[in-house]
Amino acid sequence: MKVNMNIDVHHVTRVEGHGNIRIEVQDGRLVEAKWEVVETPRFFEAILKGMPHDNAPTLTSRICGICSIGHTLASLRAVERAMDVEVPATAQKLRLLAKHGETLQSHFLHLLFLVAPDFLNVGSVIPLVDSHPDLVAKAARLKGMANSMCDLIAGRTTHPVSLVVGGVSKAPDKRQLAELKKTMEDRMRDAADVLELFKTLALPDFERETEFVSLKGDKTYPWIGGDLVSSDGVIKPEDQYLAMSNEYQVNFSTSKFTKLSRDSFAVGALARLNNNYDLLHGKAKEVAETLGLEPMNYNPYMNNIAQLVECFHALAESLDLIDEMLDGGMNDLRRRYEVQAGVGIGAVEVPRGILYHHYNIDEKGMITHANCIIPTTQNNANIHYDLAELVKQEVKKGSDDQEVRKLCEMLVRAYDPCISCSVH
Repeated sequence: MKVNMNIDVHHVTRVEGHGNIRIEVQDGRLVEAKWEVVETPRFFEAILKGMPHDNAPTLTSRICGICSIGHTLASLRAVERAMDVEVPATAQKLRLLAKHGETLQSHFLHLLFLVAPDFLNVGSVIPLVDSHPDLVAKAARLKGMANSMCDLIAGRTTHPVSLVVGGVSKAPDKRQLAELKKTMEDRMRDAADVLELFKTLALPDFERETEFVSLKGDKTYPWIGGDLVSSDGVIKPEDQYLAMSNEYQVNFSTSKFTKLSRDSFAVGALARLNNNYDLLHGKAKEVAETLGLEPMNYNPYMNNIAQLVECFHALAESLDLIDEMLDGGMNDLRRRYEVQAGVGIGAVEVPRGILYHHYNIDEKGMITHANCIIPTTQNNANIHYDLAELVKQEVKKGSDDQEVRKLCEMLVRAYDPCISCSVH
């Protein structure tokens, strides 16, 4: 059967930033399948050079409006490791709680406002306001709860002000924490209804075996710092992130690509879950089992299911953290430190995958070199090669242009790319 296909998606919608999909098939043979990032670079690393170290977390939070807390935490970790600053235990708990607030913000936004319209056969969330008002209301309540977490712990919904070198500058009182706990417990009912919806969704049947890279958990599911691990057996300390990421340029994308043991690798919720499944909170593991998600899973569309599982993990772990703080003292929030020269690297799991910040700092505390590697940069090559394999499989099935175009757009959205962030 002769199959010709020419798909040009300019730009993919319901993702952050601008990226294109180009597909060409002639006589049933794949000629081209390309993922193009076309955003203009913003040169944050150059801006950091010559800047005081304690300004870096505030500046780099502006790299991303969705993962601004994650960028702040990676920046803080890089500075604190360069200057041997030990963060107090209560501040570490508050930082992780802020991190969970951001993960919940991002995952619920992505799943319910950007992904759900594909499965409900509409072009955006707007028609769902009339057709599925209860779902939209629940989505708004869950997003609102996550925003409130960030407001309370980090000082703002985005671009945090309470997370500072040495710890946190301000903490909520116990009454506020108890109120947050009550709100989160109330929202668990909405999360349970979202789970029931996702049980009914039929995800595309597609697999391409790849390598998954994430932080490596020790006793808990990993979020901030620690060793790096790949599903192909590579394990490296945080400081050797360059050997794990291996950035390179291609002539059709303004964002770099990366690779490790193969042509590409994936980061993000599915990578974290595949590499650290046994460390999921008990409630989250029940959800994963209910949704048929267990390692190793090579279907990139299942990244969305992994995001939902992580929502339950973040909710459960946040409630545990709040209980610990309600039972204990909250006075030791920030550690004094001496400015000194050093090199620091911070790795943090943000919603889309592992994020690296690396600074060289001189004896006056000024940054002399900076490098940031963003999760979407690490996913670009995997998206690119997934598209090629997906089109080959769909051509064999006899799928038409419209079917293939929708599946390709859904594939890109499954990675939840933050394209502007990747051309920092």
